[in-house]
This record gives sequence, C-alpha cells and structure tokens, in this order.
Amino acid sequence: MTEQLSAQDWLDQGLKTLARSGFTALKAEPLAKAMGVSRGSFYWHFADIAAFHAAILTHWREVAAEQVIAELEAVPKGDDALALLLRRAFSARLSLERAVRSWAIVDATVRGAVQEVDQRRLGYIETLLRQSGSPPDVARGRAQIFYWAFIGFALSDQPLAKARQQAALDELLRIAKR
Repeated sequence: MTEQLSAQDWLDQGLKTLARSGFTALKAEPLAKAMGVSRGSFYWHFADIAAFHAAILTHWREVAAEQVIAELEAVPKGDDALALLLRRAFSARLSLERAVRSWAIVDATVRGAVQEVDQRRLGYIETLLRQSGSPPDVARGRAQIFYWAFIGFALSDQPLAKARQQAALDELLRIAKR
C-alpha cells in the first residue's frame, strides 16, 4: 500500500474485523497484516490498543446510531421515518451488532457504550412515535417493545424465512400506526 493510512482507515477496518472475527481480533498485528502495512502505522494514530478500542466504540456509535438518525432526519416530512427505520433495522446484516454486544458481555467499558447507544436509539424511536401522534406513555412503551424486537432479531442465530420476517415487520408497522 503506497498511501498513508488515516485513523479512519484503521477504524473502518476495525469495524469490519469486529463484525467478521469478533473483538479478540482487534489487535494491531493482525489488523496491520490485513491492511498490508506495518504495526507502526497503527501506533502512529493510536497510543495503544486501549485507545484504539475506545475509538472503535466511538466510531461504532456514529455508524450504528448517529448516522442512521441523521439519515432519517433528512427524509421528506411526508415520509414515514419510523417505517423506514423499522424496514432498515429488520433487513440489515447485523453481524456488527452481535459482535459489539458479545464484546460487551466481557468488557464494562463496551457495556457502557452499548447502553448509551441503546438509550439513544430508544429515545429516537420514542420521538418518532410521539411525532406520529402517540401519547408519551404509549410512545415509551411501544418504543421499548420495538427495540426489544430489534435486539431479539439482531441476536437471533435462527434466520426467518423472508415471508415470516415480512409478516413480523408488517405487524410491527401495524402496531406503530395504532
């Protein structure tokens, strides 16, 4: 590789590696090898592996919550942002979600980051429900149900047939409109 890698390049590779191989693969040497560079490039951008892990969590939060919310905030006002969110969430590849949550089981810092992302997502779903006319207590309850459904879907290792998955999504959308 002739170009100098940026910290962003390392973070993007880190998320790919995390999704594919899990948190134990987030080490300088295997990442450098995968990127075709020396470990020196890694240490140019990150003081140590702990700093890299912290940056990975920040990057994950940006990708998994903030970018999604920003995209939904940009949809035209007549579009149903909640329906778009649910369709997106229940059709996505969720290997990164599973990997981060697995990492959170053994690392308190990661667990804290996951809890922050969970609260951010949950709050946004509640906001969408309120904007669509749900009273606050109803919006809060439905947001929690939708989020639990997402987490169950994300962590499930039993893929649903497309027709069954679509039926479940249709039911969630029906609940959202009540």
